[in-house]
Amino acid sequence: MTNIQVGTLGGTLCSIFGSITLDDMVKTAVLAATGAIVSFLVSRLMEGKRKR
Repeated sequence: MTNIQVGTLGGTLCSIFGSITLDDMVKTAVLAATGAIVSFLVSRLMEGKRKR
């Protein structure tokens, strides 16, 4: 990587981290956990239907 690329990447990351709040991180974690739980339950239900 060149210095220009590193500087651009660093500036982009700093601007992103500056705009992310704790509230956004909590919402993202809750949505991710909800999605994982729903995915797990649906796969279990589908597995149960397939065995019948």
